[in-house]
Amino acid sequence: MQFMLLVYIDDARLAELPDGEFDRHMRECLVSADALRAEGRLLDSQQLEPPSTARAVRHRDGAVRISDGPFAETKEFLAGFNLIEAADLDEAVGIAEAMPWTRYGAIEVRAVRDIDAVRRRVGAGASET
Repeated sequence: MQFMLLVYIDDARLAELPDGEFDRHMRECLVSADALRAEGRLLDSQQLEPPSTARAVRHRDGAVRISDGPFAETKEFLAGFNLIEAADLDEAVGIAEAMPWTRYGAIEVRAVRDIDAVRRRVGAGASET
């Protein structure tokens, strides 16, 4: 099964880290990611730029609305993701527990829906899109 590990960070907590501590955590994370990738368990991972650089696009009342940054103020923001392969939710949670970022935010673990099954159900095969 595939799981998405969504990494949420509290910037205020990161700002309290001593010099060099963030880089130490990043190094630890990247080494772990390399090991998971070598095992075939990490399929993809990326960091995201901060919410202040984002744009939100919405269709409302027949018009497109574009706004800067996040829609709602929040302490934690989505900072990145890891797409993993795991036997079940418990194994995926175990992988998330080993990440240092749980100390400075949260990691949401969600199963990835089988999009091919959805395509079949709604009659939108790859050649039909």
